[in-house]
Amino acid sequence: MFTGNMASLSVGELQEMEVDRRGESEESGDDDTRRKSINGDVDPNQPTATIKEESPVDMDTITLDPEEEDVDLVHCRIGKIEGLEVLQKAKTLSLRQNLIKKIENLESLSSLRELDLYDNQIRKLENLSHLKELEVLDVSFNILRKVENMEELTKLKKLFVVHNKVTAISNLDHLTELEMLELGSNRIRVIENLDALSSLQSLFLGTNKITKLQNLDSLHNLTVLSIQSNRITKIEGLQNLVNLKELYLSHNGIEVIEGLENNKKLTTLDVAANRVKKIENISHLTELQEFWMNDNQVDNWSDLDELKNAKSLETVYLERNPLQKDPQYRRKIMLALPSVRQIDATFIRF
Repeated sequence: MFTGNMASLSVGELQEMEVDRRGESEESGDDDTRRKSINGDVDPNQPTATIKEESPVDMDTITLDPEEEDVDLVHCRIGKIEGLEVLQKAKTLSLRQNLIKKIENLESLSSLRELDLYDNQIRKLENLSHLKELEVLDVSFNILRKVENMEELTKLKKLFVVHNKVTAISNLDHLTELEMLELGSNRIRVIENLDALSSLQSLFLGTNKITKLQNLDSLHNLTVLSIQSNRITKIEGLQNLVNLKELYLSHNGIEVIEGLENNKKLTTLDVAANRVKKIENISHLTELQEFWMNDNQVDNWSDLDELKNAKSLETVYLERNPLQKDPQYRRKIMLALPSVRQIDATFIRF
């Protein structure tokens, strides 16, 4: 219910898609023409105009059940959060796809565990301090410029802020129980201020403006790191992430596979759509199951020897490399890597 974006899908679900289409979001945070904000006003000429022009409904017309624990108010044209005091037993509240401009009037919902405000018109994170039991918060697809005012949400485990206008990672120090942080499709330039998040297991930063892998040393429990569609040119700064299992670096400017010496638990490595000419420095990744290398510049069949120690390797993507021009492309992969069951998007038939 709260993922709402591609990067939060399981690897199994991701396998059903083309590798070069994988990422946190299908929209780019660089796209200043979507929901263009000028002096605090939404430009009515933008593509979301049809939503903006909808008339909000009066909350009095919506029937609320005081006994309900899972409250679903999706796409109800709600313009203002009000009249929810009756929901004393609510543990999850979904207000997705409404016309809400402000987070307010939630003080009485102290038992709330999950709050979903995905796809509204919210400009500021505020008035959340009473929700001390909150474990999941989704404010994706809004107009937020900053992550703030969450000091009291110390039990928060999952935070989704996809496709907003956030320019910096900040104000997260108190979220020490946070396990998943999704900041894809924003305007972030620097990985920073994550030192306190020692419980973090999954970090998604795809489709931002990040140029360097850095400041990740304290994330010892991290198992999933996704920084697709950024401006990374070098694989570095991962030496302390000894528990990392999935690393997604597609659609960057990486030229060399390196810096993975300590990441021996990797089961998925995605370096698709970069500028890599050689498969190297990964022979020690013996637990690798998925290797996504499509849309690069690999032209030497002997490079596949680098993967022979990965006895559980099941999927390789090598399409749109010079290697694919070989008429025996699939056959040579099968011979070199007999454990593989899927080459590119096609399963091997026996």
